[in-house]
Amino acid sequence: MKIRIIFLVLMVLSYCIIVSCSEETKSQEYNPTPYELVLPASLPKPKLPEDNPLTVEGIKLGNKLFFDDLLSGDNTMSCSGCHNQKHAFTDNELALSLGIHKEEGKRNSMPIFNMFYHNNGFFWDGRAASLREQSLMPIQDPLEMDETLENVVKKLKATKEYPQLFFNAFGTTEINPLRISLALEQYMFTLVSGNSKYDRYQAGTDQFTESEKRGFDLFFAERDPIPFIKGGDCFHCHSGPNFTNNEYMNNGLDEFFVDLGLGAVTKKASDNGKFKVPSLRNVQVSGPYMHDGRFKTLEEVLDHYNSGVVDSPTLDANMHGALLGLKLNEQEKTDIINFLKTLTDEEYLTNLEYKKNTD
Repeated sequence: MKIRIIFLVLMVLSYCIIVSCSEETKSQEYNPTPYELVLPASLPKPKLPEDNPLTVEGIKLGNKLFFDDLLSGDNTMSCSGCHNQKHAFTDNELALSLGIHKEEGKRNSMPIFNMFYHNNGFFWDGRAASLREQSLMPIQDPLEMDETLENVVKKLKATKEYPQLFFNAFGTTEINPLRISLALEQYMFTLVSGNSKYDRYQAGTDQFTESEKRGFDLFFAERDPIPFIKGGDCFHCHSGPNFTNNEYMNNGLDEFFVDLGLGAVTKKASDNGKFKVPSLRNVQVSGPYMHDGRFKTLEEVLDHYNSGVVDSPTLDANMHGALLGLKLNEQEKTDIINFLKTLTDEEYLTNLEYKKNTD
């Protein structure tokens, strides 16, 4: 009788173990959901990395990482600490960001949108070849988040939720820097801006004011092409659907360079003082401006190009006209600024999908 009871107990336990294992296996099935990146009609289809396809699970993980203070040395700062959505994911109107030790960084925080068009490097100096590479650098920068990737991995592994989130995204609970960077890359690729008043004007669904029309014409006109017709000569550097040529250029800020920019990366004197040409989308809300945030307002920026360009050995050829002076009057500068404000995309600035996921 006792043997029979023991046998029955063992049978029940075996059944429970089998069912339990079956349920666990079922819950651990790797079945990512493909994510379709839907772009406004104003933006051309981008070429995304084939080795990091967008998935709902990967983007969710990237979102959580982007807003998580665990990525910093003292657990007080996340990527979002220097990239606020309402400021086009720049740093809250600061010229230079403050890191976890309350020390200023070296450059102005760049906006995050339409990152899939950046085919010529990342950061003001182009030192990161890919978005995934860029995503890990602020974590390790002593002036920013001042943490090691080894410690970040340890902290994420010690949490209850991250191993499962990494499994959902990549099919393994193993956490490493590469997978962290791939998740961050996926999330940042979803930050899209292409529904501004300018885009609607181009589509014929919105209208410009008279000032905005004049600003449009000035923006896309050469400097003084014929007598009595002026131009801002802006389009040479800020062209295409993303309003940047993705090049690194010296726009005449300084005669002598405290910051070598691209030259510090390439070690070529011919690259000294060159910085990445930023997109002008959402420029109304992404100030201060230039790599060091020296200009607080768009008015100051226009004053620089109108009469403040400084010559130097690496000054870009496109700036030689501005070096002579654009000769824009106050109304014309105002018109250009009013046009620039039409590049503000309120949908992007308030999109709830870009905010911290609380699931």
